[in-house]
Amino acid sequence: MNFKVKTLLMDELGLRRTVTRLAHEILERCKGTENVRIIGIRTRGEFLAKRIAKKIGEVEGVQVQVGVLDTGMYRDDFRIKNKLPSVEVTEIPFDVDNKILILVDDVVYTGRTIRAAMDALMDFGRPSAIQLAVLIDRGHRELPIKADYIGRNVPTARNEEVRVHMKEIDGVDEILLVEVDE
Repeated sequence: MNFKVKTLLMDELGLRRTVTRLAHEILERCKGTENVRIIGIRTRGEFLAKRIAKKIGEVEGVQVQVGVLDTGMYRDDFRIKNKLPSVEVTEIPFDVDNKILILVDDVVYTGRTIRAAMDALMDFGRPSAIQLAVLIDRGHRELPIKADYIGRNVPTARNEEVRVHMKEIDGVDEILLVEVDE
């Protein structure tokens, strides 16, 4: 699959500012950190969740617990593609019952990953609420999923993708809008 970079949506400084804003919005809506737990969806959602938790810790002076969720076995598209999903480790080292879970992902598109994540979370217990934080909302929902915290809305065409690069795995912090040739 070939692609052409169309636009730099966010650079390192923009990403840092967005993480700071998301952290503050979470604190305001949840009225602090009591009973708040942050869970990142593998892979880039994991690193974004850790950054948000770190920023909340800097602001509030407390450490918010962070978990990592793999949605591979809960996806509905692996049956369509006729291949087994890649399964990685889910790490949720805390009780989710009666907690406010902030589910974090880099990009929300069709809503299917988020649906899979909520299904997976329910296997861990019964949270009091699940809220969704995303860096980019690119539209084109197939399911009735809406983010509570959005870094940026980026309307896209079907032949466009949002590529999030993070230092932890890509060596650079940036978000690109690319045009894809299939």
